[in-house]
Amino acid sequence: MSWKLTLPCTRAEAEAIDAAEDFGIDPAPVLMTTETVEDDTETWRLDAYFEAEPDDAAVAAIAALVPSAAGQAPRIEALGDEDWVTMSQAGLEPLSVGRFYVHTAAQVGDVPAGKRAFLIDAGRAFGTGHHETTSGCLAMLDGLAGETFANAIDLGTGTGLLAFAARELWPQARVVATDIDPVAIDVTAENARLNGVERVELVVADGALSDAITAAAPYDLLIANILAGPLISMAPEVAAIATSEATIVLAGLLETQREDVVAAYAACGCTLEEVDRRGDWSVLRLRAGAARFVPSGPIDPKGRDGWALDL
Repeated sequence: MSWKLTLPCTRAEAEAIDAAEDFGIDPAPVLMTTETVEDDTETWRLDAYFEAEPDDAAVAAIAALVPSAAGQAPRIEALGDEDWVTMSQAGLEPLSVGRFYVHTAAQVGDVPAGKRAFLIDAGRAFGTGHHETTSGCLAMLDGLAGETFANAIDLGTGTGLLAFAARELWPQARVVATDIDPVAIDVTAENARLNGVERVELVVADGALSDAITAAAPYDLLIANILAGPLISMAPEVAAIATSEATIVLAGLLETQREDVVAAYAACGCTLEEVDRRGDWSVLRLRAGAARFVPSGPIDPKGRDGWALDL
């Protein structure tokens, strides 16, 4: 028998939950965040799915993720023998973006002619394609299909979807997918197997701080769909592994955070070339400088402690 705990939350809390690595519960529940009123930053919902009835400690740990719900009693219900993973994804309609068609196992639908279908289930890693940041990145990559890239990297890959899209668009390119969370890399490996995607190199790394990543640099296409805080913190290391005039696609930032993100990359010689505004979110395309960026000193990985608290 499975159980579901539900609490209201805000969008900022939902984004922090999606990016969190450890919820302090063993075994970890599957957490799903949902926008319940379109474009309302204060009206989201958190559903936590447990394999057994959550005890007081588990309830307290989940409640701590959503301070805005303080004082509200969570709704806890038994799900019986239902397939709750499929049930939780029943509302995720297939997504058609450019050359791509993204669906869950619960919602396959009819794949449009000429589209590359990807099966990406929600679960242990963020990035089904249904969030504005991920779908916006897919659209941005699709718009770059006429360009030529030889060495691409997806930093913070989540489910692997954007790396898979890069592999589809540039079959001759080297494609590297990284994530700070080993679970996300496991999920990406499984998704690659399910979708018949080959030759995507997987690396567990904190941002771009990995010998495996720097050894394969420079990259002429860099993708990072994370959060504004880490994007700002990572600007020097991202610019340092980019070729001169590389294309850099950034997402996971609110429109209100765009100026700060752009300024961080401008300080590393990058210029903004395109903005895709999607509701309150923005996807950015930047161009690295004409001369490859060389940091003036050691790269300071500060800001990683706020990876899951980008409020």
